[in-house]
Amino acid sequence: MTPDDAKQTILKALLDIAPEADAGSIEPDIDLREQLDIDSMDFLNFVTAIHEATGVNIPEADYPKMFTLEGGMAYLVARAG
Repeated sequence: MTPDDAKQTILKALLDIAPEADAGSIEPDIDLREQLDIDSMDFLNFVTAIHEATGVNIPEADYPKMFTLEGGMAYLVARAG
């Protein structure tokens, strides 16, 4: 998976749970939960959507790695090959 593939996968999952969000205004190094005002259930839905789209298993211990766009991209690139 390329960084661009990872970014597109993350943005699609985010827009599915927060359709009012502007994907172009998401800051790569700021907590997505704060930027998009998503709660813990929304975040769980986000992680589940990423798993379903990529097949990458994201254990709960790794959730903090998905808190930012930048972190999520790096995680997916490393885990999805």
